[in-house]
Amino acid sequence: MDIVSHTVINLIIFVLAIYVGYHVVWTVTPALHTPLMAVTNAISAIVIVGAMLAAALTDTPLGKTMGVLAVALAAVNVFGGFLVTRRMLEMFKKKDKKAAPAANAEGAAK
Repeated sequence: MDIVSHTVINLIIFVLAIYVGYHVVWTVTPALHTPLMAVTNAISAIVIVGAMLAAALTDTPLGKTMGVLAVALAAVNVFGGFLVTRRMLEMFKKKDKKAAPAANAEGAAK
């Protein structure tokens, strides 16, 4: 018999991960939000690989269903994260100045 249950250890790790994650995300300066999103996308891609392995190695239909669901949700997270990151990067691009109409340019040259 174990001194401490594996469930209790896993619960402690889960709570510590929530605590650390909260403090890491909320103390990030606004300039670092885009790189943080990119790292989050990479982590979600790793989750997809783990979910595919879990779905492939299980024998029960419930396990396969949960694995497929995990892959689908992680894929939505990855693609949505890349879309948000792209939109955030577009906000930092310099906007082109509008070119003067050709008729005004010709009239000014005369």
